[in-house]
Amino acid sequence: MRYRTLGPTGLFVSELCLGTMTFGGRGGIWSRIGDLQQAEADGLVGRALEAGINFIDTADVYSEGLAESILGQALQNLQVVRDTVVIASKVFGETGPGPNARGLSRSHILEAVKASLRRLGTDYLDLYQVHGFDPATPIEETVRALDDLVRQGHVRYVGVSNWAAWQIVKALGVAERHGAARFVSLQAYYTLAGRDLEREIVPMLRSEGLGLLVWSPLAGGLLSGKFTREGRTGSDSRRATFDFPPVDRERAFDCIDAMRAIAQRRGVSVAQVALAWLLQQPVVTSVIVGARRRAQLDDNLGATALRLEPAELEALERVSALPPEYPGWMLERQGETRRRQIAQAR
Repeated sequence: MRYRTLGPTGLFVSELCLGTMTFGGRGGIWSRIGDLQQAEADGLVGRALEAGINFIDTADVYSEGLAESILGQALQNLQVVRDTVVIASKVFGETGPGPNARGLSRSHILEAVKASLRRLGTDYLDLYQVHGFDPATPIEETVRALDDLVRQGHVRYVGVSNWAAWQIVKALGVAERHGAARFVSLQAYYTLAGRDLEREIVPMLRSEGLGLLVWSPLAGGLLSGKFTREGRTGSDSRRATFDFPPVDRERAFDCIDAMRAIAQRRGVSVAQVALAWLLQQPVVTSVIVGARRRAQLDDNLGATALRLEPAELEALERVSALPPEYPGWMLERQGETRRRQIAQAR
């Protein structure tokens, strides 16, 4: 297991992060994603820590808060020393019936963090992430509320998830203007079958120095190796009951064909190839993996030992490439001569 700094901080996190969406199974979509109870969760958390994972991600909306409670109890049951594990949670989604029990207002953030800390059984979160963009709340209000949490010691670092590049940069500007805590990471969807992130967000991450935490690295199970163009080869996949995130199926199956060839040649699983590709992308800090069974987690852990060769990376790059889109193709065309100048000057 390798460890990388979380964005511009001095905090080291494991290249794989244990996700907890499969914990609890209470309410709405969560029962279709996973319904692991305490003993099963204890086993997965214990195995992850044993393998060197020191980073665990959760959210207050996962199973209506039950995932946080199960995680907190698992850490207590396993007698985990608090400062040996990096705990990340999120705020934004609906946590109650009232009109203010959602969003990124100061009111909701301050109430939500107290509830998350109580469920997790800890007095601080290492990383607190806004889970989505709130069109009803000024960005300045959100940034200053998060800064208060850092100053009060309830939160060590703050991050963002599922925002557009311009929204993140605006928030960074607000933080700089007020001398407030800035986002250090983005949690976002990124896979071989979904490289949209590379158009605007990846250049922004490089420019501003934010770390990237990847959610759904197997595209909701589609890249697990259990699906072919002809249909599903197994029932143990989230895609069987919850078809998310949206994917261009033709491009995805082109990627799966290429990954399957590499997997067979290297004697590994298709899922390991998908994860290894992400782990070799320079912009990626940590890849969040969730599991319903220990065997799934063990397979995911195996990706850390797989290094794809240049020819394999090139083949995957070719089959998964995004179609050209404006202004990208114009920036590429107009910047060509200046890039040559830069290269010659080195």
